[in-house]
Amino acid sequence: MTIVAAGLFSACTEYLDMTPTDSVSDKVMWETTETAEYAVNYLYTYLWDIVSGQSAAGWTEAFTDQLKYGNYNYNANCFIPSEIAYGGSTLTAGYVDTYLGQWSFLYQGIMKVNQGLYNLKNYGMMPDEDKPRLEAEMRLIRGNMYFELMKRYKEVILYDWDITKYEKNKALSSEADGWEFIYQDFKYAADNLPAKADAAGRLDKGAAYAFLTRSMLYAERWQDVVDAYTEIKDLGYSLEKNYADATGKSVVAGNTEAILQYLFDKDNQTHSMSTYYAPGGDWVLQGKTLGGYGTPTQEMVESYEYATTGGFPDWSKWHGSTTETPPYAELEPRFHATILYNGADWKGRKIEPYVGGTDGWCQWNKEQAHKGRTTTGYYLRKLVDETHVDLNLPDVNPITIIRYAEVLLNAAEAYCRLENTAGANALVKEIRSRVGLPYTDKSGDALFAAIRQERRVELAFEGLWYWDLRRWNVAASNYPEGLNNYQVHGLKIEKTGEDEYIYTYVSVDDKDRNFPERMVDRFPLPQSELDNNADVNQFTEWN
Repeated sequence: MTIVAAGLFSACTEYLDMTPTDSVSDKVMWETTETAEYAVNYLYTYLWDIVSGQSAAGWTEAFTDQLKYGNYNYNANCFIPSEIAYGGSTLTAGYVDTYLGQWSFLYQGIMKVNQGLYNLKNYGMMPDEDKPRLEAEMRLIRGNMYFELMKRYKEVILYDWDITKYEKNKALSSEADGWEFIYQDFKYAADNLPAKADAAGRLDKGAAYAFLTRSMLYAERWQDVVDAYTEIKDLGYSLEKNYADATGKSVVAGNTEAILQYLFDKDNQTHSMSTYYAPGGDWVLQGKTLGGYGTPTQEMVESYEYATTGGFPDWSKWHGSTTETPPYAELEPRFHATILYNGADWKGRKIEPYVGGTDGWCQWNKEQAHKGRTTTGYYLRKLVDETHVDLNLPDVNPITIIRYAEVLLNAAEAYCRLENTAGANALVKEIRSRVGLPYTDKSGDALFAAIRQERRVELAFEGLWYWDLRRWNVAASNYPEGLNNYQVHGLKIEKTGEDEYIYTYVSVDDKDRNFPERMVDRFPLPQSELDNNADVNQFTEWN
């Protein structure tokens, strides 16, 4: 297993050694740089665990209009994501904590990091120049865990490195103190980590600045976002020329956009992207019925503009039943890099998401198990490895945790909030230029709408959209601004002849979706914390 700050392999191709560290005492482990690095390497796994564990129910995009899990069985990655999207009385404090909370998991990680910081300060005998770097690595990891807590709860319990001062009962911090704690962790990391060319396969200052832009956006500390962007733009990152390479290309192959990327290998750690998201036909051709658990919605498809000219197609004729082919071929490059549609080229074949096709179509809520078939008429292309042919082997394609395009959009939003329209417009234009789309400078609400549109399509399926809607305080508003009073849709496709099809617009929901107001502000504290800490009480909206 490896996790590297992007670009480091231009200087060094060594993987992080994840040798277990529990066979020697803490004192011995933390005495030298070499052994201390082994201990810190273990903590790196939390960077990937946070990405893969945003929700125990499935991808958070399924709580929005972007993704639909098509299996009707009552499980994670099946019906439960739809149940969360429907909201209502189901979303009790215990239910939300189970599927979205992450309180216990994140504090477990924070305590491990603080133990490491304590050991470094008390037992470290390595050269003085190595101590700040090792502390910076751990504080970046801790800052990221606290960020995940703050974006869910806004008030958290702050624990620093001195574990001898911990007490059983401890009150929640203020929101301002929580964000300042995170800022100080990331700022320390940025000040004390090396540049990417000198980091030798470990975390670098680019990752710290990138996380600063992300976290301070949630904190609404706009100038801090801009300041971090100003630092990172001179560190050598740039947009990949090909949008698909932004997430699909590894840093080993020279990805210039990935700032922090998690690399996998078949002997140590793998993932299951193909099992859950590869087109069902990939598995059918290998004699199995897997894949296609979560598929893009028609609403997501309609978010993409025409290539070159920009602007959106009129989809009204496909909101009924028609034999006319949808304008897929005319859509911008990000659509083609993100979504597989009827007739799309994939692994040397054509995608067949129609009734009776190799990939197949499943009617939502009428067929219990989708068996790899799509309920929306689409499959996910982005993040799925097209070179992965033998699906009996595990997935090892890289997962990008944060990339330069997000940093640009974070900065664009901060500039917009600071009324620096020139700065915001320049960054939106840079994002759109990569995919050949025109852009006219905007201001005010129109500028923010443009930034929102770019976040929606540029960062689609990267785990950000649901959280964006919450932090903008619009999730409880009616659709399309928010997530209330709407259903998601797909196209049922029936083949009638050679290259002839009927496309029928269908709902893939049981009822209208609902996002309760109390879900916007804070998730509920877990019962375990309430039972064991006399200094905290449940948030009033969850009593």
